[in-house]
Amino acid sequence: MRVSTARQRAVDKALGVLLPYAPYADTKKIRALANDRKLRTLPAPIAVWLATITHVRHEHSEYDALLTEGYDREAARFFVLDQINAVLTGWRATRLLEPDEDEI
Repeated sequence: MRVSTARQRAVDKALGVLLPYAPYADTKKIRALANDRKLRTLPAPIAVWLATITHVRHEHSEYDALLTEGYDREAARFFVLDQINAVLTGWRATRLLEPDEDEI
């Protein structure tokens, strides 16, 4: 299934609102994740948020290294929360990840 132009515009708008100062290389990857078939059925702002957290967790934190060291997903996510929020703050995100926030 192809991504519609309306969906692309909605994702672009949500990205601009959520991450006004994110680097292009990062927004390009986040845009692709938000348009992935797993997130495509969600409203654009929610898909962009989930894609952003996934991208930052894997590309800008020690999450994968913690998993490799034997930490379970929940523990690894706890330990990288501040790293994720630091990246989001640097990008002047309009939302930060909360410690008790449920994820899909």
